[in-house]
Amino acid sequence: MERTKDAKMLTEKAYKLAYEYEGTYRGCGQCVVAALQDTFNVRNDDIFKATTGIAGSAGMLCDTGCGAYIAGVVFIGSLLGRERDNFADAEGVRFKTHELVRKLHDKFIAEYGTSICRDIHMKLFGRYYYMPDQDEFTKFDNDGGHTTVCTEVAGKAARWVAEIVIEENLLPGR
Repeated sequence: MERTKDAKMLTEKAYKLAYEYEGTYRGCGQCVVAALQDTFNVRNDDIFKATTGIAGSAGMLCDTGCGAYIAGVVFIGSLLGRERDNFADAEGVRFKTHELVRKLHDKFIAEYGTSICRDIHMKLFGRYYYMPDQDEFTKFDNDGGHTTVCTEVAGKAARWVAEIVIEENLLPGR
């Protein structure tokens, strides 16, 4: 019972932090990574910095995976990924990582029908925003992009990743 309560607290913390960070700082990918790092106390400034371009999918173009989704993939890989010193990965660690990423993907599909940023926009806003254009970005903001919509997507992505981390015991000793 205590483990279930702790798990629920951690997943809700991840959700709330990602929602808050996206609303305050923007950049869905970095916000999800920061929320997960803060939730599990595994801060890594190099990974945080590396996710700078993961916003509005990548480069704010919205034409690839949702930035919150990509950040989840990065975070999972940071906990359970192939090591550079073991590039050959004879143990097949990368295949377990792929399995966990598919779990995250399945959650995006169940919720949004896609993991692509532009398609999530279409589902949630009824239109796509070309974010590099300042007028479009302003419309995105005015339509709730950073107050209710993408904040919610970031929050859910962080919660889902936290659930996977806990279910798979990716942080030993917790």
